[in-house]
Amino acid sequence: MMGASPRVLLLSIPGLRPEDLGRMPALAAIAVSGSSVPLAPCLPALTCPVQATLTTGTTPAVHGITANGLFDRSSRHLEMWISPDSVHRSARLWDRLKAARPDLRTAAWFLLQSKHAGADLVCLPAPKHNADGTETMWCHTRPEGLYASLRDRLGEFPLHSFWGPVAGIESSRWIVRSFLAAAADAPPHCACVYLPHLDYAAQRSGPDSPPALAACGELDAEIDTLVSGFRAVVEPDEVVVIVAGEYRIRPVTHAVFPNRILREAGLLGIASTADGELLDIAGSRAWGLADHQVSHIYLRDGSDRGLVEEIATLFRGREGVAGVLAGEELVAVGLAAAPISDPRSRCGDLVVTSTLDSWQAYPYWFDDDRAPGFARTIDIHRKPGYDPLELHLDRSRLPKIAIPLDTALVKGSHGALDPAAPHETILIASRPGLVSGPLAMDEVAGVVLGLFGVAPAV
Repeated sequence: MMGASPRVLLLSIPGLRPEDLGRMPALAAIAVSGSSVPLAPCLPALTCPVQATLTTGTTPAVHGITANGLFDRSSRHLEMWISPDSVHRSARLWDRLKAARPDLRTAAWFLLQSKHAGADLVCLPAPKHNADGTETMWCHTRPEGLYASLRDRLGEFPLHSFWGPVAGIESSRWIVRSFLAAAADAPPHCACVYLPHLDYAAQRSGPDSPPALAACGELDAEIDTLVSGFRAVVEPDEVVVIVAGEYRIRPVTHAVFPNRILREAGLLGIASTADGELLDIAGSRAWGLADHQVSHIYLRDGSDRGLVEEIATLFRGREGVAGVLAGEELVAVGLAAAPISDPRSRCGDLVVTSTLDSWQAYPYWFDDDRAPGFARTIDIHRKPGYDPLELHLDRSRLPKIAIPLDTALVKGSHGALDPAAPHETILIASRPGLVSGPLAMDEVAGVVLGLFGVAPAV
């Protein structure tokens, strides 16, 4: 007969490094009393692919999340930071647990791409876009009316603190308190919670800057509140805390502009408009989805092996470029299921990785006067790539709120892996002996499932 089910708190923490434990006494205490091991993220080591790998136990080639944006080859349409859980091609932890044991309650709390997830408790930002162009702060929740009650109790979710120039601890604090409020009456048996705070200062000012080091202590206090608060509403001995670092943020001093390189080669399509230059994906023979330290290069005709080699030659040997992957190399690193371009594959026909001290920026224009209007705004959906400059404020334009275009302001990045040290982050478990030896990110889901007697994904 099966004993009492555990109460698992799986915390997903970007930017967590083993050396940060010296500044995080609550987290260090969990590691000392339990166990901790080196953890290797997937490639690319980016939020959406890593969280998909963490919660499915499969690689990007299988679950289909190869970047923070998803490009549909059939429609030639790019969507950045979309949120439906349905974009995953592998079952996630809450699906696997429910299928095997319907009695278990689960939670997906602020994980990206979890909208409409099948967990019992779900919450993530989903602002309402009004007809007059304004936004009303809202969160998608399950149950549907949960955000209204959380807002009445805690106030609005501080979206400005979740992303943007003033992003900070307030968002993680709200995440912790809202989860504890939602879980109080019927605590989940397995809860996956995203705490983003270490992502901000490390990219703004560098991972070893005073603000980034201070952020470790700030987040540690919230982790302590979360763990102690959860233990207060369940049997304390049943609680198993598992903390997974998503990736390591490294200092950067250089930027590569893949779309400018493709434009110089005559491969990138541009549309000139009254609002500046826009990327013309349909008119491009090749274009790049720039995402931190990784770019996916998509070809109009992925079967054109000559063009693949031409583009690889464009990038190889450039300052800031560590490697160019194509064909079997993409299969070997878990980004593609087959070496030949597949219409269903979301991976680029080539993938360009940065050296550890460089990152890749999305701008495709040569003259900042021709930059589109959205370039100087927080607009995570229209930019054809990730823009860490949204963490900064262009003070020369105050009192107008504007995002700067100077890539030298970015001091930290992630996404590429160090081949000499792939286990760049850490996995911590409160139960002694639960984990041993270095682990890969796609092995963590199996650890969680095993606590409930459920077989891992195959």
